[in-house]
Amino acid sequence: MRRLAVFFLVLVGTFVIDQGIKEIFVLGYDWQSPYLSLELHYNKGVAFSMFAFLGSYLKWLQALLIAGIIAYLFVSGLVKRHAFALGLLLGGATSNLYDRFIHEGVVDYIYWHHWFNYPVFNYADIAVVIGVGWIAWAEFFSHTKETQA
Repeated sequence: MRRLAVFFLVLVGTFVIDQGIKEIFVLGYDWQSPYLSLELHYNKGVAFSMFAFLGSYLKWLQALLIAGIIAYLFVSGLVKRHAFALGLLLGGATSNLYDRFIHEGVVDYIYWHHWFNYPVFNYADIAVVIGVGWIAWAEFFSHTKETQA
């Protein structure tokens, strides 16, 4: 029960923090530097603007995908093994999905542009990457321990 509480608290916390930051940029915040800019962008696609051609269908496909992932995580019991990491991952995913319904695109605002132009991203994207990395790390080392025993 405690792990489910951790999962939901991290999910909701990630969602609320991300939406709060995004609201600052939607209201007009902008900061520029030679290396990094904090400026409003709307991403109509997914990572690196892929699948933008799907238009409004993309949000519905993502909603189905996220619902399916959540169902699988509960049925398989993975939520109990990776509660915090999955809370980060799904908190970020649901926040970006929410943007698609409210803003017709994901609100992105972190833009690295020194030496090369990195795709613009947001806090939710960082949470997703940390969640995926955390799970991969934990799974790798849990299997390593099993093979050594």
